[in-house]
Amino acid sequence: MKIFFSSILCFALAFTSCNKKSESIIVKVENPLPVDRSNETVEIKLADLQLTEVQKAYTNWGVNDVVTEKELVSQLIDQDGDGNWDLLIFQPEVKASSKMDFEIFPKKEAYQTDSVPTCYSRFVPERTDDYAWENDRVAFRTYGPKAQKMIEDSVPGGTLSSGMDAWLKRVEYPIINKWYEKYVSGTGTYHEDTGEGLDNFHVGKSRGIGGIAKKADTTYYYSKNFTSWKTITTGPLRTSFVLQYADWDASGKSISEEKHISLDRGQNLSKFELKINGVSSISTGITLHEKKGVTTTNKENGWMSYWEPHDGSELGLGIVTKPKNIIAFDKYDTTLKDESNLYAELELENGEVIYYAGFGWKKSKQFQNQKEWETYLADFAQKVNNPLKVTLP
Repeated sequence: MKIFFSSILCFALAFTSCNKKSESIIVKVENPLPVDRSNETVEIKLADLQLTEVQKAYTNWGVNDVVTEKELVSQLIDQDGDGNWDLLIFQPEVKASSKMDFEIFPKKEAYQTDSVPTCYSRFVPERTDDYAWENDRVAFRTYGPKAQKMIEDSVPGGTLSSGMDAWLKRVEYPIINKWYEKYVSGTGTYHEDTGEGLDNFHVGKSRGIGGIAKKADTTYYYSKNFTSWKTITTGPLRTSFVLQYADWDASGKSISEEKHISLDRGQNLSKFELKINGVSSISTGITLHEKKGVTTTNKENGWMSYWEPHDGSELGLGIVTKPKNIIAFDKYDTTLKDESNLYAELELENGEVIYYAGFGWKKSKQFQNQKEWETYLADFAQKVNNPLKVTLP
């Protein structure tokens, strides 16, 4: 009798396992380039998988390498905030000019992630009203309406800028909360490096790293601080959020602006997805600070760079986009404080355009010189223009 029961139990477990297997989906990922690929995110839209009613009942999905049967780190994302998962993302390692199969499989345990994951962002009301974001390599922040009003009301401590600030971290773990806690508690300051990095990147009125502007005649115009924010996701592989701005004027042209910003694990560049109304083109820029660095532009491959001496070290700033987006580059050199920037004018398609902006700090030991930084940008651009190809069943 015990043997009979045990056999039934084993059969039931085997049936459950087989049943789960039958509900899995195989997708193919192809690398079209003759170089190995890693730290690149594959996106699977769950709606494109044409799930059965049984499959739709699952609230968690994982990803396995079919050959090794090893589970990859993955992340589920609710893009529109309706309470249902829209995207499944993962970062495969794919050899040059090769294809790999991956199994998308249902998981019985509930989906969860760390409270402060590798790719993290949040609104920071305790430091006026910053919005800050980071991954395992870099960190950024930008400024909200309260900081703007403080400047307009002549209250000390405000910031008036739609530029993007770079936080020069040199550790892989999250630092945003830790650095702000030092500020709030008065136990330290993120303007001094105690081993993790620091904020010594000046933005002011400049575009920082990836802020936008519109040129009319010989003058660049730009928005003020963001007016509202919405966090979409944080997790092991990606953080993303949306910033809204008040309409702004560029020599008589009223411009509306929305930025959807995301940052993936292993990357130095944030992705900016713009929605702009009122003009047919927009410029994104990187500050030239003291104008002591070297600018490089490459329209054919879709990138621009500024490598500069920076507070006893060196710093590379860069922007990458598809070559077809670029109308022209403009090294805007002026005597006006903080207004010298290297710009790329980008053509809008139906009011939208995508670019990537970020930095590499020599002291983080990620890049040692201008050549290494520009090689990274060129490689990043090549992969943006030749993404991993996903074939669904």
